[in-house]
Amino acid sequence: MIKVKKNVLLTLIGIAILATSTTFAQKKEYYPKGFRVGFGINGGLPTNNDFDGALGVDARLQYDITRKTSLTATTGFTHLFSSEGDLGLIPAKLGFKSFFNRNLYFQGELGAGFGTHKGMGNTFIWSPSIGFANKFIDISMQYQRFNDYNTDQLGIRIAYGFSLKNKKAKK
Repeated sequence: MIKVKKNVLLTLIGIAILATSTTFAQKKEYYPKGFRVGFGINGGLPTNNDFDGALGVDARLQYDITRKTSLTATTGFTHLFSSEGDLGLIPAKLGFKSFFNRNLYFQGELGAGFGTHKGMGNTFIWSPSIGFANKFIDISMQYQRFNDYNTDQLGIRIAYGFSLKNKKAKK
């Protein structure tokens, strides 16, 4: 199991390095900065036996710095299923999204999960992902680690998003 985690982590680090190098090598051109918003559903399977699965909903605000670089803020609700008792948490994550090309991207997020059940504490969350996004649809595969719950998961997020950018003509 540890070998699988190391391989996943090394692969994601390699993708991040590639994404960063393509971001800084891009040609400078006019691109209106602005916001996008997206609403998604996500599900995941744990890589250990503490939980049976996870299901959640989220909202993401994205600020496009350039055509290939964005900052993100994500929140929502995640339900972790277990035969010993389910847990719920509200994640609050900030992230960075870097596009390889027009539609493929790497994203990294860091944040906190706030427990919703009595006696459940808060947790640190980190979550790298790779995905595909077009004008309206965003599909990603992600790894999420919930440190204080001693669990992690591999999951999929499917979202609908739209731009809040000013549609002024180029000058």
